Amino acid sequence: MIDEKAIFNIGYGLYVLVARQGEKDNACIINVAQQVTSNPKQLMICVNKQNLTHEMVLRTLKFNLCPLSEDATMKPFEHFGFQSGRTVDKFAGCTEELRTDNGLLYLPRFINSVISCVVSKSIDLGTHTMFIAHVVEARSLTESPSITYAYYQQHIKPKPAAAEAKTEGGKKRWVCEVCGYVYEGDELPSDFVCPWCKHPASDFKLME
Repeated sequence: MIDEKAIFNIGYGLYVLVARQGEKDNACIINVAQQVTSNPKQLMICVNKQNLTHEMVLRTLKFNLCPLSEDATMKPFEHFGFQSGRTVDKFAGCTEELRTDNGLLYLPRFINSVISCVVSKSIDLGTHTMFIAHVVEARSLTESPSITYAYYQQHIKPKPAAAEAKTEGGKKRWVCEVCGYVYEGDELPSDFVCPWCKHPASDFKLME
């Protein structure tokens, strides 16, 4: 079943991307998803290659895309965005696990819909891979609007104000404009990747 309202929840937002390989479930947060055709219904997503979820999608060619809604807190970001699935089980302790028809997990809290896809094409973009996929199932779960970057920055993102005081040795601080992580040092390496959200140095700004 494909609920059209679920498809309308993608565009400019933040999403939990879920994949499964063997007996292992994993998820990460992505920020690029878009409908590319309406008949048949196809989506495009971009995923950082450093994510374990990326590897799972590349190998199994299946994923669930879950748009985060405005009732989300920092919990899903801390759980799915700020830790690596290579070292932790991101679904450990979750008591509300549900699966779509493709056998992949989704969590009913903090999302407004779940969209199941089968990958038809992958395109190498250097640091990321673009996946084009057919929608095989789409469910609308709540009427809560999808999170935008502006909403995340204003209402959810951690405030770095407490880190603005000078450190010993006069080191500089750069803050990730995506998740709020603060890097301290003499210079920010050009190849630095945020340990929380995995965004590159270009998404950091120098704190005054």
